[in-house]
Amino acid sequence: MADQIKLTKKDRLSVWWRSTFLQGSWNYERMQNGGWAYSLIPALKKLYTTKEDRASALQRHLEFFNTHPYLASPVIGVTLALEEERANGAPVDDVTIQGVKIGMMGPLAGIGDPVFWFTVKPIIGALAASLAMAGNIMGPIIYFVAWNAIRMAFMWYTQEFGYKAGSKITDDLSGGLLQDITKGASILGMFILGALVNRWVSIKFTPVIAEIPLKDPKAYIHWDKLPSGGQGIKQALEQQAQGLSMSNVKVTTLQDNLDQLIPGLAGLLLTLACMWLLRKKVSPILIIFGLFILGVGLHVLNVM
Repeated sequence: MADQIKLTKKDRLSVWWRSTFLQGSWNYERMQNGGWAYSLIPALKKLYTTKEDRASALQRHLEFFNTHPYLASPVIGVTLALEEERANGAPVDDVTIQGVKIGMMGPLAGIGDPVFWFTVKPIIGALAASLAMAGNIMGPIIYFVAWNAIRMAFMWYTQEFGYKAGSKITDDLSGGLLQDITKGASILGMFILGALVNRWVSIKFTPVIAEIPLKDPKAYIHWDKLPSGGQGIKQALEQQAQGLSMSNVKVTTLQDNLDQLIPGLAGLLLTLACMWLLRKKVSPILIIFGLFILGVGLHVLNVM
């Protein structure tokens, strides 16, 4: 029996270091695929010896990939384990590897921003800024050292965690564990995608359906009775916060009616249309330009 090929710690360190450049060749069509493939090159060179096998490995890792740059590390770790098992003869095909990547990248992308951009970085930045404002040169130094130490350590240990977890997954290929995990990750990814659609996809239809004069004088702001200067602005903002209308006419747009029926329906339909086009192998670049032209055209026509 041929000797088993194993990725050494040195190999995994090379991948870890290269993964810091994950977004170095970010593009609108496949996003982080170039940086992803670049990160895996040391491992792929170790696992595959022929030019054909290496080219095939790079080809499958140039597919679409996009997640939080630091949360890509556990996905890299699992992928390393899958590639290692494949190189040693396990029945791991391209679809399985790509399915695991896609299934994991969605949920992890939703975790990265709150943890790093909205928690860790502001805390370190506040500490460093307080020192810098006091004239202490250690402020920027602490920020640079602490931030990079945290992110680099996180990326290494989560990559190792993914690698070890991936090895356990591949031990039970015949038992369907990998398929169950892939399916579960895909379901979680779609759930998060659905939750984010209403937040990130915004469509506003501007056609006016009705204009109704407000008869109650207490229902709107009387601009002519506000004091001048900052005091008037303050009172206007306070009255608006209390629910008073900006004018004595209530304007109802098409979007207002749609929001009363099904909020976010237009954004959901647009997302589903884009997914359908992607399944039909339409280039993401064409979709982006198409949406841009459509949006500008509808805005000019006063539809949106």
